[in-house]
Amino acid sequence: MKPKVAVLAGDGIGPEVTRAALRVLEACLPHEAKEGLVGGAAIDASGDPLPPETVTLCRESDVVLLGAVGGPKWEAAAVRPEQGLLRLRRTLDVYANLRPARYLGLPTPLKESLVRQADMLVVRELSGGVYFGEPRYEKPEEAVDTWRQTRDEVLRVAHVAFKLARRRKKHVTSVDKANVLAAS
Repeated sequence: MKPKVAVLAGDGIGPEVTRAALRVLEACLPHEAKEGLVGGAAIDASGDPLPPETVTLCRESDVVLLGAVGGPKWEAAAVRPEQGLLRLRRTLDVYANLRPARYLGLPTPLKESLVRQADMLVVRELSGGVYFGEPRYEKPEEAVDTWRQTRDEVLRVAHVAFKLARRRKKHVTSVDKANVLAAS
């Protein structure tokens, strides 16, 4: 049975990037792709940055391929494209962002002898923190974003980092600013 892929191309460069990613995926793995709307494209079509049909599509799929969301067109809008992305994370309980960094043999301004050994994985929590904290507001003279983090959010993303470290170099580094920030 072919895996089902929900394709949420999004906005701006998102459709171009997802088209290229799908071409690579097609060359590697037979699959069934279905498109859904998210972000600004969804706002334009339905007024909702994450329509119920998109949530259903994602839940019925094996994987979600997501492009970029947002852009200048929606900067001053009351409903923002990014709200769709944040709701999607919460709805699907996607809480760990994995960002690998490896040397690929490409030119770099960094010292090649050091870069050649680069092989790290950044694990970032996605379901709490500054993205979801309240209060939050923006005025011409002031802006406030609140960082709120629960113990459970920290524990589950730390568990992901430690589990992945067991398969890699068995090393985890926690980066924070605990001397000044309580929720870091």
